Amino acid sequence: MNRVTAIVLLSGGLDSLLSCRIMASLAVRVVALKFVTPFFDVDLLDREDEYRAGMLEKYGIDVRLVDIGREYIELLKNPGHGYGKHFNPCIDCKILMLTRARQLMAEHGASFLVTGEVVGQRPMSQRRDTLRVIERESGCEDLLLRPLCAGLLDPTLPEREGLVDRQRLYSFSGRSRKQQIRLARELGIDDYPAPAGGCVLTDPTLGPRIERFYADRAEAGPGAIQGNDIRLLLVGRQFRLPGDHWFILGRNEKENEKLIRLRGEGDWLLEAVDLPGPIGLLRAAEQDLAGTPEESLIAGQAAGLVVRYGKKVKGRPQSVEVRIDTGHGRRILSAQALDDETFRAWQV
Repeated sequence: MNRVTAIVLLSGGLDSLLSCRIMASLAVRVVALKFVTPFFDVDLLDREDEYRAGMLEKYGIDVRLVDIGREYIELLKNPGHGYGKHFNPCIDCKILMLTRARQLMAEHGASFLVTGEVVGQRPMSQRRDTLRVIERESGCEDLLLRPLCAGLLDPTLPEREGLVDRQRLYSFSGRSRKQQIRLARELGIDDYPAPAGGCVLTDPTLGPRIERFYADRAEAGPGAIQGNDIRLLLVGRQFRLPGDHWFILGRNEKENEKLIRLRGEGDWLLEAVDLPGPIGLLRAAEQDLAGTPEESLIAGQAAGLVVRYGKKVKGRPQSVEVRIDTGHGRRILSAQALDDETFRAWQV
């Protein structure tokens, strides 16, 4: 007889790991879906095979990555259920993920869906009334099993049809993690991530930065904001130069390398020739600046920032040569370090 299959939404946190293990203990075949967007876990796409192999070896979980970045970027412009404390659309986020998971059920031969949600654990998205809204608007009513708190909810279709034994599910509630930690020990899970918000939209620094980026593009049509834009927002020191030109400085070698990797068509890279320090990326400079009257001014300001944040060398010359790589060629610009008062208002 074929085993029953369930799709489990895997956040990577303890609750979803427990849900996978509970389903496996009930002889249910688990297909775990890990959703990624530019706002959380997108780096996994660069090492998908390694990640999948690691999860299989460490937890025995067969996990697939699902990129919902394009839909999520558009959703964030105007989420139907609003934002949380910062710029996080938690309710609409869960609706989007469950909608996509439901659409993938036939592909994976799944009979129902599973999440690690716990009644009352999160103030915005895990209230009892909100859980029902999420089920209804994602089209998952009666298909969605929450094994950690199922005993506090009405029986779902897989429970009523005997696909899972309701008596072996749990009745957890509230924000305390003690019950989950105890269950993890019972199920042999002793290495799991500490509870934390992995989504940068909940970050008190990065969330407002992204919100401002969206506000500046309030009238932007579909596709105007790209995933690469979001990834760049999360790197280094950020500046809006006069004329609203976007400039980013790496803070260390790792961020310098990341700026090089994330460079898009038309972006310019700036680097001091003989002075160790940051690489700067001037976004869309080719489209916005090349051949315009302000090109020299903005390039000079960006170069001045590169010098300002370069290594402090005693007795260094007043001017430093900065190399500008336009993608079509290179040129050298002589620049002096900008005074902090000059650029303070440009910082994001």
